[in-house]
Amino acid sequence: MRIAALLISLLTLAGCGPAINLSEIPEQSDAPPVFSIGEAEKIRIVGSSTVAPFSTTAAEQFGAISAHPAPIVETNGTGGGFKTFCRAIGPTEPSIVNASRQMREGERALCRDAGIVDPIEVKIGYDGIVLANRKPGPVLDLTKAQIFQALAANLPDGEGGWTANPHRLWSDIDPALPEIRILVSGPPPTSGTRDAFVEIAMEGGARQIPELAALEQSDPEAFRNRAHEIRNDGAWIDSGENDSTIINTLLRNDDSVGVVGYSFLEQNLDRIKAATIGGTQPTFENIASQDYQVSRSMYFYVKREHLPLVPGLTAFVEEFTQEDAWGPDGYLAEKGLIPLMPDDRANVRAEALAALTDPKSPPPSEDDPSPPQTDETLPG
Repeated sequence: MRIAALLISLLTLAGCGPAINLSEIPEQSDAPPVFSIGEAEKIRIVGSSTVAPFSTTAAEQFGAISAHPAPIVETNGTGGGFKTFCRAIGPTEPSIVNASRQMREGERALCRDAGIVDPIEVKIGYDGIVLANRKPGPVLDLTKAQIFQALAANLPDGEGGWTANPHRLWSDIDPALPEIRILVSGPPPTSGTRDAFVEIAMEGGARQIPELAALEQSDPEAFRNRAHEIRNDGAWIDSGENDSTIINTLLRNDDSVGVVGYSFLEQNLDRIKAATIGGTQPTFENIASQDYQVSRSMYFYVKREHLPLVPGLTAFVEEFTQEDAWGPDGYLAEKGLIPLMPDDRANVRAEALAALTDPKSPPPSEDDPSPPQTDETLPG
């Protein structure tokens, strides 16, 4: 836009003075390409569908109160989001990626290969992973061991070996559970929700089975492989990156159970209900107090290389991390965000804004304020 303004200015001057040779204007080969006003002027956000409702709400607020247009928010899952975010630098590339887990070293390497160094991590709060079904459907009161027994591809056969999961009904696992078929719709492997589900719920459940607890002691890698392998015989259905798709599946089938983030439960309480896990309901208070066993942290990452290319990037982070947005009484809490503790909010905001406003500032520490978690919760 600066180049376009310069050309217009020069052409205007040309009309009231000596002719100007445009070829004498110095080239700015390191300047960003000139795009028409519109999409290239907007912050692009990709990634987690669980974090997207919070980014979308903040984007709408930002567009309404600032001089900048509302950012564009797209969902392609945490893994897909990191891949897109780390693809390249440029005003039409994503500036922010939403994530329901921390960036992995392989993803950081992918970013470095594209010249994207030390993306700024902003931890925004917590989320619970929920097993939900239609409101008129049966009540589910589950343990993590029962979740594993329902969804693992293979189970111990009692003779030192393994057998394909024989359970077809929830009542096959425990007669106290409903006599309905096991049919669970969940996110695909590229999703951060899927990552968290297998690492918290599936691993946690596997540890409650003696043979698998022993396997973890003798061969941690083999344990992880067994704990993370979800059955593919129709009991589990990959339903895409968007939790809304899973909600729609639940509404069409009384037997169906869905794995979704707490924020989607909160937005659909008139239509769906959550299973109790370990005797505890996934409520705002139970997740914040660490009583709910299947919880995780949520993040977004900012591409610092885009600061000179994309207007309003720092201002958007300021909006998202101000108390009226992400605080306990903020508009994001109304959407289901479980806030960080006050000191953590202050520290995360200060570190992020320092990294955005001072190019020499080191990136925010990767030491993660402790999330509500059990021993099986994802690191960070």
